[in-house]
Amino acid sequence: MSKPIIVIGGASWDTIIHLPTLPAPEPQTIWPDASYRTLGSTGAGKSLNLAALGHQVIFHTLLGQDAEGRQVRDALAHPELQLLVTETTTPTEQHVNLMSADGKRISLFVQPPAEPSGLDWAPLQQLAEGCQLAVVNILSYTRSALPWLQTINLPIWTDLHDYDGTNPYHQPFIDAASIIFLSSDNLPDYRQTMVQLVNQGKELVVCTHGAEGATLLTAAGEWLEQVAVPASQVLDTNGAGDAFFSGFLYRYIEGAALQDCLQAAAVCGALCVASQSLVSSDLQPEQLV
Repeated sequence: MSKPIIVIGGASWDTIIHLPTLPAPEPQTIWPDASYRTLGSTGAGKSLNLAALGHQVIFHTLLGQDAEGRQVRDALAHPELQLLVTETTTPTEQHVNLMSADGKRISLFVQPPAEPSGLDWAPLQQLAEGCQLAVVNILSYTRSALPWLQTINLPIWTDLHDYDGTNPYHQPFIDAASIIFLSSDNLPDYRQTMVQLVNQGKELVVCTHGAEGATLLTAAGEWLEQVAVPASQVLDTNGAGDAFFSGFLYRYIEGAALQDCLQAAAVCGALCVASQSLVSSDLQPEQLV
């Protein structure tokens, strides 16, 4: 059995509203096609997908002392997932996501994530020595974990999401990580950004392009491309990037070729968008081999 994976940061309780199209910037009354409340955010998505694939996951996040926090805890209950929570006086993070029929999204942070001034990392540090890597998501509070993770030489993976290539907020995560994921949403010349990141000493960089697939660049200069796997249906695109990340990581840990890792990632992403949850109930390890 492989060693556990640490995931740090990102759990919310979200309201998802499905619309035929995203609203125009004008006063109006809209009747949604559907709406519901569900688990959200990047750490929760990665943790549940990895757990569904059979990996032991230790997930650290911040939750408020409120009903939403309790709902997040319940939604994260999984035999392969050990949840470590720092409770805050700030309410649990909450989003309202407006979703169009073609999968586009407007995400409103109606309750931003907490930013505690100090954090006791001791409970996670006690477990970290026996883990194989850490996935550090780009929340403000997680930056204070980077120095001690580097001290114990635990490999760090991070997901920069819609990084624009220059935002200084992301730099501590870039500096600490050996493997980086990001999307091309805000990168007109994403290949140049990938080259710049590899030149900063990264082992590899993966850039996702939504329905246009993904690309990968290694430190050795290897360039790989992956087409998107068609989904059986598109119900909800929330969490697709985290599912993609998890599918890649699952095969990478197994020692698979990088092209096979990308293929597994694409399959995992396609399964996610066909579900209203962050992880598809149909996800099975054998689907990614």
